Amino acid sequence: MQENSTPARPGVAALKVKDVAEFLGVDKSTVYVAVRTGLIGSYRVGVGRGTIRIPRSALKTYADERGIPAAELGVAL
Repeated sequence: MQENSTPARPGVAALKVKDVAEFLGVDKSTVYVAVRTGLIGSYRVGVGRGTIRIPRSALKTYADERGIPAAELGVAL
């Protein structure tokens, strides 16, 4: 599996896959595919397989590239 390494910025809470899916109005599996293919930057937290986190900046970039207004996402980017 390809890993996208977008470092977390201190003080800025990253988003969970389920939250990003809700903001985009898609299924979690769609977000996992976007992460795996490099469309959305992410990083892992924890041991073993860990947990995927998506920086708000990565979600903003994804939305901007697709013409999705940030106001429609319902999350502060």
